[in-house]
Amino acid sequence: MNYIWEVVGRHPTGQQPTGAETIQKLCDRVASSTLLEDRRDAVRALKSLSKKYRMEVGTMAMDHLVRILQTDRYFLCLSFSLLEENQQKQEDDLGAQFTEKFIQEPDNITLLLTLLEEFDFHVRWPGVKLLTALLKSQCAPVQGIILVSPMGVSRLMDLLADSREVIRNDGLLLLQQLTKGNTAIQKIVAFENAFERLLEIITEEGSSDGGIVVEDCLLLLLNLLKNNSSNQNFFKEGSYIQKMKPWFEVGDDNSGWSAQKVTNLHLMLQLVRVMVSPVNSPGATASCQKAMFQCDLLQQLCTILMATGVPADILTETINTVSEVIRGSEVNQDYFASVNAPSNPPRPAIVVLLMSMVNERQPFVLRCAVLYCFQCFLYKNHKGQGEIVATLLPSTIDANSISAGQLLCGGLFSADSLSNWCAAVALAHALQDNLTQKEQLLRVQLATSLGKPPVSLLQQCTNILSQGDKLNRRGSRVQTKVGLLMLLCTWISNCPIAVMHFLHNQDNVPFLTGQISENLGEDERLVQGLCALLLGICIYYNDNSLENYTKEKLKQLIEKRIGKENFVEKLAFITKHELYSRAAQKPQPAFSTPEHMLFDHEFTKLVKELEGMITKAVLRSSEEEKKEEEVKKTLEQHDSIVTQYKELIREQDSQINELKEQVALLTSQNEKLQNTTTQQFSQIQQHKDQYNILKLKLGKDNQQTGNQAEAAHVNGLQPEELSQLREQLEELQRQNQLLQTQLTEKDSLITSLEVELLKAQLQNQTAEITQLQSERQELLRGSESTGEVKTLLESKELMEKELASATSTTAIMQAEKSKLQQEVQESKKEQDDLLMLLADQDQKILSLKQRLKDLGETIEDEDDLDSRDQFDDDDDDEEDDEECDE
Repeated sequence: MNYIWEVVGRHPTGQQPTGAETIQKLCDRVASSTLLEDRRDAVRALKSLSKKYRMEVGTMAMDHLVRILQTDRYFLCLSFSLLEENQQKQEDDLGAQFTEKFIQEPDNITLLLTLLEEFDFHVRWPGVKLLTALLKSQCAPVQGIILVSPMGVSRLMDLLADSREVIRNDGLLLLQQLTKGNTAIQKIVAFENAFERLLEIITEEGSSDGGIVVEDCLLLLLNLLKNNSSNQNFFKEGSYIQKMKPWFEVGDDNSGWSAQKVTNLHLMLQLVRVMVSPVNSPGATASCQKAMFQCDLLQQLCTILMATGVPADILTETINTVSEVIRGSEVNQDYFASVNAPSNPPRPAIVVLLMSMVNERQPFVLRCAVLYCFQCFLYKNHKGQGEIVATLLPSTIDANSISAGQLLCGGLFSADSLSNWCAAVALAHALQDNLTQKEQLLRVQLATSLGKPPVSLLQQCTNILSQGDKLNRRGSRVQTKVGLLMLLCTWISNCPIAVMHFLHNQDNVPFLTGQISENLGEDERLVQGLCALLLGICIYYNDNSLENYTKEKLKQLIEKRIGKENFVEKLAFITKHELYSRAAQKPQPAFSTPEHMLFDHEFTKLVKELEGMITKAVLRSSEEEKKEEEVKKTLEQHDSIVTQYKELIREQDSQINELKEQVALLTSQNEKLQNTTTQQFSQIQQHKDQYNILKLKLGKDNQQTGNQAEAAHVNGLQPEELSQLREQLEELQRQNQLLQTQLTEKDSLITSLEVELLKAQLQNQTAEITQLQSERQELLRGSESTGEVKTLLESKELMEKELASATSTTAIMQAEKSKLQQEVQESKKEQDDLLMLLADQDQKILSLKQRLKDLGETIEDEDDLDSRDQFDDDDDDEEDDEECDE
């Protein structure tokens, strides 16, 4: 205290100030002192006073300390010590209050994140400790502030790369608190290369032989992977599963395991289970199981499973881990079936584990783990189920070796109720969803005693149930009864042959009705409910092959001796039981005490499936059942009729689609023909125009020829236009002949296409309309599916419209064809007139030549005239070119 009084400027003589006054003066000193030493001494004094005056220091000095952090970051070690005192007890309301006050300003957390970038040990390490304390007290609010802070998580991840182990190790503790229950932060940390760095630290620290640092790394990995499918997939895709295998390489000498090694290996096994947990998506679990088999991780776990000297809790957790690695994976299950224990002679691992399960001297948790392993081995494994049941059949029993079936039967009928229950549940899993094995198990015969004939396994189970006096002498008769009833319910459900075998024993039904109708204690109510379930299964899956125990007679028996309402009430008690709800949550049997082992997870699914169906089957009267059967038959007939018509309609739909495709094809062909016709019409029009022009020009040429003849008669010259006219006439004749050829070809093509089109359309559509009309009549007579008939009628009307459209299009094309043919005839007639005119002109020219010869004029040959005409034409062309150049 003398030190404090020196700081505040008072001496111990005279009246001493109160603690609040001293704290106030120290706060003033922190706020107003200009010297660094004065502020440091004041903070130290506050640190000392905080142990006694926690409330006052936290209330009065908090704001001043935050400001100190903003200006003098090297005071963080002193400030943190003060706040740490306020945060030592998380449950303390005062500490939570100070934390809440500190984080009211998000900038304070941002300031701490900034200080963590300082490499100085005296700044960085206290900052880590302070942020960890804040996360412990107010986790969610601090996580929210860090999440929205720029590069906030990345700054914290840098702590793992610090070369100083103290900061790195405390950084692990900080990240543990930071990643609790926050999926977004978990993803960011994972993508900041956390997996790679953590696995490196684990290897550096000695893996399972390492110290507390390995434990911290494993806890952080569990935080990142548990219930986070994204991180699990990233872990698998990054090939980090393969890097887990060296963790489980244990030596031959397994004596003297340290407590830390046990803890580390336990966490490593939990990490494997997180990746293959049944709560994960089936696809993700299957891929992880495959990776674990391929990298020999499963083989390494089986080695630990069969090793000697392994601590009991590690052995138990290894069994649970192997269980989930093989659950539902055919390859892994086959491998596990091939594993042998290192004994002489070698025994299958399954047999060795079952020996532990039915041994009442083994620890309870170990027996539960073995049961879970056996259940996972048989889960969706019909091959494994067949192998287990085969060990019970007479043809496969080996008297010189112990088999799984023998161990299960021994446990089923032993004096230990827990062994009874475990063996019954294990055997039920060998029958789960496997009708073949249910029927095969009916062949199993048991020798009860010397001189007595063997009895079936089914009969022996019912005998034990009915021997109430013997069960009363046991400590837990309810547990044994529940186990046997679960086995029987699983066995005969969905198996009419097993139901018949069960009902064939005349004592079984009276026993069940007697159990259900009695007024028993609270413990026996569950047994009554299971007896009601078993009797209900006998009704629901009854094929009426036994005359005395048909469905109707069993229902009458329930109504007379039990009462339908009472029966349903007893049946409903199963799902209301507290232990039923616990067992329905997850596949692994997790019970605090052996007395709580009453329900199996798979059996809860069966109860949920059957309860409603059995209730309806029992409450229905015989008349209602007959009516329901009649309605069911009617519905089945109607369904069959509807199915037939649906198939018919599907066929018709496909035919209609084909017709639509044909109509579309014909439409496109029609459009092409129309385009061709239009082009031909245009060509004809062009030829007509050329013909008219030539006709006019020929008339003028005839007139000029007459004048030139008279001039020649006078002057003795032959006109040059005669040769040109002759050439034009020959060219016109060639064009006319070519045009006639093209018209003839196109007319024949149009005619053939139109005929084929009309024939195809009329034949197809007439046949289909007839078929649709007949099918329509059948649909109207035989089906009540008016909606489907309406759809068919609409399709028919649509086809008729398309047929009418196609018919009208064909008529239009026919009219256009007739018009074109008429125009072609007119063109032919005009060409004939022109030819006659040209013939007359030639006759006139010949007569003129003859008159010129008679008059003594010299007439040149046509070859000379042609050469002269060619020469004149060349001259004319040159003159035209010159004019164009100008």
